Amino acid sequence: MAEAADIQGMNPSPARRWLRRAASLIVGAPLIAGLLAGPAAPSAQADGAKKAPTGSRTVDVALNTLTPSAPVKGDTLTVSGTLTNKGKKTVTDAEVDLRVGPALSSRSEIDEAAKRTGYLPGSDPAALGGKYTLKTAKLAPGISQDFTLDVPVNKLGLDDEGVYQLGVSITGRTSDTLYDQVLGIQRTFLPWQPGDTDSRTKLTFLWPLIASAHVTAETGSDAQQTPVFDNDDLARELAAGGRLEQAVALGSRLPVTWVIDPDLLASVDAMTRNYRVRVGDTTIAGTNQGIAKQWLAALETAVKDGKVVALPFADPDLASIAHRGKNVSGTLSHLRTATEVAGATVETVLHVKPSTDFAWPVDGAIDPSVVDVATSAGAHKVIARSDSLEETGGLPYTPTSARPIGGGTTAVVSDYRLSTAFQGELAKAEDSTLAVQKFLAHTLAVTEQAPDKERSIVVAPQRTPTVAQTQTMARALQALTEERWTQPVDLVSAAEEKPDAGATTKVPKASQYPKKLRSQELPTQAFQDIRTTQDSLNSFQIILTQPDRVVTPFGNAIDRSMSTSWRGRPLEAQQYRDAVRTYLQSLTNEVQLIAKSDVTLSGRSATIPVTVQNKLVQGVDNLVLRLTSGNATRLKLNDGAPVAEQPVKIAGGHSQSVKFDASANANGQAQVTARLFTEDGTPYGEEMTFTVKVSEVTPTVLLVIAGGLLLLVLAGIRMYTHRKRTVAGSTVEDDGSAHDGGEPEQPSDPTPDTGPESGNPSEPGEKVDR
Repeated sequence: MAEAADIQGMNPSPARRWLRRAASLIVGAPLIAGLLAGPAAPSAQADGAKKAPTGSRTVDVALNTLTPSAPVKGDTLTVSGTLTNKGKKTVTDAEVDLRVGPALSSRSEIDEAAKRTGYLPGSDPAALGGKYTLKTAKLAPGISQDFTLDVPVNKLGLDDEGVYQLGVSITGRTSDTLYDQVLGIQRTFLPWQPGDTDSRTKLTFLWPLIASAHVTAETGSDAQQTPVFDNDDLARELAAGGRLEQAVALGSRLPVTWVIDPDLLASVDAMTRNYRVRVGDTTIAGTNQGIAKQWLAALETAVKDGKVVALPFADPDLASIAHRGKNVSGTLSHLRTATEVAGATVETVLHVKPSTDFAWPVDGAIDPSVVDVATSAGAHKVIARSDSLEETGGLPYTPTSARPIGGGTTAVVSDYRLSTAFQGELAKAEDSTLAVQKFLAHTLAVTEQAPDKERSIVVAPQRTPTVAQTQTMARALQALTEERWTQPVDLVSAAEEKPDAGATTKVPKASQYPKKLRSQELPTQAFQDIRTTQDSLNSFQIILTQPDRVVTPFGNAIDRSMSTSWRGRPLEAQQYRDAVRTYLQSLTNEVQLIAKSDVTLSGRSATIPVTVQNKLVQGVDNLVLRLTSGNATRLKLNDGAPVAEQPVKIAGGHSQSVKFDASANANGQAQVTARLFTEDGTPYGEEMTFTVKVSEVTPTVLLVIAGGLLLLVLAGIRMYTHRKRTVAGSTVEDDGSAHDGGEPEQPSDPTPDTGPESGNPSEPGEKVDR
């Protein structure tokens, strides 16, 4: 009779009606239990045999839409969905009904209700019935059928403000049952606020624009340094219907705080001009400049009057740095640099001044070391989450998010239930609808906890929501835009709210950090790899005449190597770091020594040239070429030293021959090592070794050769004198003259050169290079 009265328009209060329904169910409980207990709870044996669902799980009830999500007086509630027969028997004489339960008194009751699946007599309310019931003749196995129920809100029996259980069930028969029974049910929540109220909760919703790393360290040799992308996946996210396009399009109409990774802006900005995309071992020209320009223009318009928070460049993984990287030298300096460039990047690209005073650890999980690292770069506000900073004071309500945690640092504690409400696969309309209703239910429940105590709540969803998740978040916020029981505020304002006196302020110990999150962190080796790359970069930039062409792209790539986006992708993270290090090594190898063959010195002194080649497009300077003799007794270099140095300065695309004076003291071989160094003495590149062979001609041999030459000269003079005299004698006879009767006088033999050997060095000779 109670249900009949409801159908006929008699509307007792929900509490009285609920008691009467409960009493009637208790009386009939033994009979109902006998009919339903078996089907409702299949045995383990049945589960093992994978039999078709029976009982209240026979038909799957999907709630695809529920509008309005938060109705007011005078509205008509429309619920639509799909029925799917999962059993093996045809369902006949079925009816689809709404079931409205009593108001839930706490957030815990909402959680418990959300966990329930099958129908349970005594716990689920009676069907609304009457003309608001939809009849369906039959539903064959495996067949789906859509349904829609339209019910005026004033027929739902809603009185006081609060969160009500709302169920949609199908009741009918199969050939296995003699009586009507509930064959399927789906529950959700209906937030109800009949009129205006002065009790509102301040709500801050973070709207993240974050992406994984796409830009490599490689740039073109042109003046613009055309960037090279690993792939063109970012363009798909920016295009119409893509993840980032939807985030901007939907967020522009919502009261949210934009949380932006500056690296994303820098990457998209680079796409607006010439860029290249790596394909295998080569690169091709990128073609999505128009998409990038359109997205940036839309974002600039969206944030013009909003609040923007800039994360450190490339969104570094603060927990990984705290637990695995801070003891590796140089790691914290990268974090400081990433923070310093964040504000300038956002302001340059979007022309708005962002707040850079916030740090956002993964999932808001913190411990003392994470807080220390987060604040070491200058942030004074840490976005935590309530499952990490759990309440221990026994407060009967959800406290305001902001609270001091010592050292001048404020923890902005996001609400765990609200922040995780949009995780999981939400591509199905049913999942999206349930997520929206649960979110709205919790926000109203927070307000209902302490209507006279205004509080400020923060929602920090996942960093990179999918398109479906973003659309679901937008639907939930759109239901609150009229400030029904919430009032939107930005994150900066939320951080400045007065904290609750009884709220937890103690940061959890390191041992309480979630093991699942710790297992996803970058390993210590990652930070050691980063340090190695940075050391190489430091040595390389010293010799460059235009160091910014290298320092900027490689510095950004090193920051990207520490990104939070690598969580869950250890192989890709390693490959990215390796690619950065390998490319830097290939550039440093463009400045190198040209290999030499063995050298022969054919004198006591000579000049040894060594060639340095620069294949870079820019010049190099501040280099020193050092030559070292492996046998200083046999071969000495400049001024008789075993080591000689010469400065090196080479224009881009040129080579330079650097010459060293060498002197030999004895015959034989000497190993000579050539190596480049920076001016501060740091070795640069690989050393090169070649052999110098000394084959000096001795002074004694030189004297013998000189003596032979002298004898030849004297013999020539004697022959010349003899011939001259012969000619003269012939002339006298012709003139009738005669000698005194004696032999003509002959010149004596020349005296041999027996002087001492000269100690002076031989004349220098030029060696043949290579």
